[in-house]
Amino acid sequence: MERCENCGNSYAKVFKIIMNGATHTFDSFECAIQKLAPICESCGTRIMGHGLEKGSQFFCCAGCARKMGITELIDHVPLS
Repeated sequence: MERCENCGNSYAKVFKIIMNGATHTFDSFECAIQKLAPICESCGTRIMGHGLEKGSQFFCCAGCARKMGITELIDHVPLS
């Protein structure tokens, strides 16, 4: 059995994620998110969806980006 790299649990049904050329082993999606998901620069939330990105900064929403002085990011395109 392999071990989860986040919690250390030894588990027969681990899964692997390849990210940036490195292979990671987890026993749950929660552990994978805790270890690999980017963190919002403003509020510290783990970003589990697409989020927003400006350079090397990640944001959970445009509101958080605005709090950090980044005004060009939007959450969605307005309907026409």
